[in-house]
Amino acid sequence: MRPFDELLQEAVAFHGHLCPGQVLGVRMAMAGCHALGIGEPKGMHKDLVVFVEIDRCATDAIQAVTGCSLGKRTLKHLDYGKMAATLVKATTGEAVRVAARDDARERVSVYAFDVKDPRKAQIAAYGVMPEPELLSLTPVVLLPGWLDRQRVRVACQICGEGVNYGREVVSDGFTLCRPCFGGGYYVPRINSPEVRSVTAAGG
Repeated sequence: MRPFDELLQEAVAFHGHLCPGQVLGVRMAMAGCHALGIGEPKGMHKDLVVFVEIDRCATDAIQAVTGCSLGKRTLKHLDYGKMAATLVKATTGEAVRVAARDDARERVSVYAFDVKDPRKAQIAAYGVMPEPELLSLTPVVLLPGWLDRQRVRVACQICGEGVNYGREVVSDGFTLCRPCFGGGYYVPRINSPEVRSVTAAGG
């Protein structure tokens, strides 16, 4: 891959500022690509898929390095609240999960002993810390369905909106989108009689 400093510059330009998460994200992306034998991820034409487990600065850095994005359906966000990402070769199924080690912070002073500002010390240390001290890499196997790109569209029987890529939920014979099933981030202000009747019928 290209040098770390060059990739970090690209990530910072994409994200807007330099922070510890940018350094971590670049290191995570580089480590995952290296583990999968990928030299230039941006030229993989949707063969590389990345699952990110947090919506923080590192995710922007991972996107900048790999070229994966939500719009291409090659970047998947799972809101686990963990500084981790899984890189997958879609054609072979090879996958590796890269996670930032929680104890890396304890070693920041070893690699940036002359930097007084904690944030700047993290930036400096994470850039030079040996990979085994900064990250943990675990070969993984994705569960069935997570890489399925077959576009099937069904209508939710409560709100009527279309649901793509098998993300619907079937409950008591009703086909529902996840928000109507109860897994959404919003609720309607006013439920129509139709919504109440179908919900009641569905239990």
